[in-house]
Amino acid sequence: ISICRHLPNIEVITFSVNGISDLEPLHQCQNLSELYLRKNNITSLDELFYLKTLPRLRVLWLAENPCCGPDPHRYRMTVLRNLPSLQKLDNQAVTEEELSQALVDGVEITAPPARRSVESSWSESTVSSAAASTAEPDGELLTCSLEETNKTQEELDMKPVPRDKYSSFSSQESDCSCKKRSNVLNAILLLMKELDAEGLETIQQAVVRRLQVFQKKELQEE
Repeated sequence: ISICRHLPNIEVITFSVNGISDLEPLHQCQNLSELYLRKNNITSLDELFYLKTLPRLRVLWLAENPCCGPDPHRYRMTVLRNLPSLQKLDNQAVTEEELSQALVDGVEITAPPARRSVESSWSESTVSSAAASTAEPDGELLTCSLEETNKTQEELDMKPVPRDKYSSFSSQESDCSCKKRSNVLNAILLLMKELDAEGLETIQQAVVRRLQVFQKKELQEE
């Protein structure tokens, strides 16, 4: 996420499922209008402090982070009190009634979160990731990867990937490779949103040529 410090004009960011815990790099992205941070490691709503300076932010997806806590109402009210310009939060439209209620039930965030040492945070994150990767069965990994890919496509208003199509190239892959393919696919889908008709035609031609190579290889193997 640190790369965002060098992207002040970026308008849409999808960082879902990336282990992100710090939103400070986003505070200079003044043109940011859509931010997808679902299922990361954001532990405190104090991180919203860095989003309060973004005048064009209209869509935020923050669900499935630790900061959401056990009380969905309090969480939503706090987000809306600090980001009253949002039109959609967690894929749900924001109403005028909610914005009014947020002034009563939400908590005002006036300071950035306290930070632990970088070394400590990195070390704990590494240990946690290693433990999760060794404990997660292949079948669950495949399901998770397909779910996350379809979530990204939902965020971008695209059709979900059929399970049979997804499993054909993922079920035989190692855990690391499976996650990598999912991340690459998510990145490609996001970047396609930025292309015009000419760019999409170029992508289409490249995909056709790539498929022809795979089909030729399959015929040779048979």
